Amino acid sequence: MNKEELVDKLLEYFLNEDERLKGYKLPDNYKDKRLFLRGVINIREPYEISEDILKLEDQLLQLELKEKDITDVNSLDLVEDKISFYLGDITTLKVDAIVNACNSSLLGCFIPNHSCIDNAIHTYAGIRLRLACNKIMQGREEETGKARKTLAYNLPSKYVIHTVGPIVRGNLTDKEKSELKSCYISCLDLARENNINTIAFPSISTGVFSFPKDVASKIAVSTVRDYLKKYPDAFERVVFNVFTKEDLHYYERLFRD
Repeated sequence: MNKEELVDKLLEYFLNEDERLKGYKLPDNYKDKRLFLRGVINIREPYEISEDILKLEDQLLQLELKEKDITDVNSLDLVEDKISFYLGDITTLKVDAIVNACNSSLLGCFIPNHSCIDNAIHTYAGIRLRLACNKIMQGREEETGKARKTLAYNLPSKYVIHTVGPIVRGNLTDKEKSELKSCYISCLDLARENNINTIAFPSISTGVFSFPKDVASKIAVSTVRDYLKKYPDAFERVVFNVFTKEDLHYYERLFRD
């Protein structure tokens, strides 16, 4: 089946599965139908689902993956020994593990088509990721600063390491700084323990969690540098992934100073 046939099949299933969507009039063009499918899957609770449907989604996501520009981590320039920057979409990075800055449920973002990294990672990894996270958490909430590992499913990376960053409300506190540092250490510890050689970090907590970007970048860089000194044989590459040139600026200046 081609992409449009797969989207139609999946929409037929999900519209019948969810009472909230019964009788909904579908868009009449592929682009809007694909966007609608993303939103439908974003709001889907981690109920059991047939393997046949999961395979249809896998086919769609793999076809889309073939059309994307994938960046191999080993092609990135080094800004320092073992450290690189990547300006772009973390879901298109070929690396052993990408880090997901997630919420405490670990189940992804349930806002349809939201622009956060959590939504993007769950969208392009596929439903299997939410099911895997649900199996791990079983309704519990993850602690801030901890990390969990899953497969990456339909992403070009092998694994996703999920970490819950601090939410800043008002003035930044020492506790929140410590929690952010713990996110990086927990992810690096988990990666090292699982023989993960390359890892890419987003700017944890600097989006909707409102951690100041200048302080967050300093914590990220100093924590990673200290970790690589402590475990010099642990990693081949650590990548700081940023999505805007503004974010990149905060990291670049730390390597110029």
